[in-house]
Amino acid sequence: MQKNPAYWVAPSNPHGHLCSSSSPSCLSFPTKHSQPRRVFPHGSGRFGPPQDPIPVSDHLPSTCSGFFGGVPKRKVVMSIEAFGGVGDGATSNTEAFRRAILHMQRFGESGGAQLNVPKGRWLTGSFNLTSNFTLFLEEGAVILGSQDPKQWPIIEPLPSYGRGRERLGGRHISLIHGDGLTNVVITGNNGTIDGQGKMWWELWWNRTLEHTRGHLLELMNTQNILISNLTFLNSPFWTIHPVYCSNVVIKDMTILAPLNAPNTDGIDPDSSTNVCIEDCYIESGDDLVAVKSGWDHYGIKMARPSSNIIVRRVHGTTPTCSGVGIGSEMSGGISNVTIEDLHVWDSAAGVRIKTDKGRGGYIANISISNVLMERVKAPIRFSRGANDHPDKGWDPKAVPQVKGIFISNVFSLNSTKAPELKGIEGASFERICFKNVTVLGLAPSTAWHCEFVSGFANGVFPAACPQLQDMDAFDWCLQR
Repeated sequence: MQKNPAYWVAPSNPHGHLCSSSSPSCLSFPTKHSQPRRVFPHGSGRFGPPQDPIPVSDHLPSTCSGFFGGVPKRKVVMSIEAFGGVGDGATSNTEAFRRAILHMQRFGESGGAQLNVPKGRWLTGSFNLTSNFTLFLEEGAVILGSQDPKQWPIIEPLPSYGRGRERLGGRHISLIHGDGLTNVVITGNNGTIDGQGKMWWELWWNRTLEHTRGHLLELMNTQNILISNLTFLNSPFWTIHPVYCSNVVIKDMTILAPLNAPNTDGIDPDSSTNVCIEDCYIESGDDLVAVKSGWDHYGIKMARPSSNIIVRRVHGTTPTCSGVGIGSEMSGGISNVTIEDLHVWDSAAGVRIKTDKGRGGYIANISISNVLMERVKAPIRFSRGANDHPDKGWDPKAVPQVKGIFISNVFSLNSTKAPELKGIEGASFERICFKNVTVLGLAPSTAWHCEFVSGFANGVFPAACPQLQDMDAFDWCLQR
């Protein structure tokens, strides 16, 4: 009979401490609304009692600095006020932002330019960025998204999606947009960009949406991106969406939306490479982070994968979705993703891999480690049955291939479901490996659910399903 590991929540501390009877040290975490302070037992650097070293992320840089070369000093710095901007929360600044950025394009080849947004409330419709450019929001600055849908023009659908994600045809442009750029910085002294998304959510709830909602920020075909030190609020749709991009750093961000706001994902790298996301706090009505790469036959045809992605020290809650999701739009392929030091609470799922027939593509070489969950219904899910396709051209024989998934050092408190791994008949879901995974709070009869998967499990509670052999074979599991 497998014994429950000797952990408890110290009742004397209102914030909660995750403790081990084998160690006087504890994992300390607030229950919500702040980033956790971690103290690891015996300096192990991992949740739970000390374990043998696991060579998963040894090759990774300790920060995102290797992904972006630092914030450059721009030759020209100007304020939005110099272009007629008025920060009273009522005057439209759409043309002011457009004039400013058009003016600053001329400095792109000679050091670039920075547009400062001072304290105030700056109402605007959508505007496009330029290369070698910094958008800097000072403390107290708030960019407000216009409530007029005409201020969010319709643009062509992404070629890897073939149509708008929600409706046929085109889609609304994002509030802040860029395409084909280099060296773009969006940062500040904790300024705010507020999409004022309620109008858009109501269109979705009422089924009166004519075109797919816009993102708060979307950059396409862009390289060398830094997004940092800001608060993003109330996106109409996915909040930050780098698509067909490379060398992207997103760090020190706070992203908030009402927990019932539909499809307000926090950060969605899509068909992008060399992406580093770290030290972000997210509350949303969908996945905190979702890695994507195109939709069904359009994504397969474009074959633009997402690869070399790090998600580190992300904290947050989402009652309907997952802390980190991979897919379900993954038809161009997703590989070499590392997720570590994740803290999720009061959520539907902790880590979720989402696929379906028709998706094709692959998910490979995924490392997930050091995850703490509290009151997460399903801590680990591989799910199928998204059952959404862009049009009748999808191929039911196009099944995804999933292999080399390594999940280690996971601790989940007060969950209602054991890990659920649902592969697809006729597809390859193999080398699915677990080490040091503990799920507490389950009813005694609750067991893992596994279908069409194979792999290994070692040091897990409750006991893994028969499809996962109980042995320590992770060198083999991690083979590329």
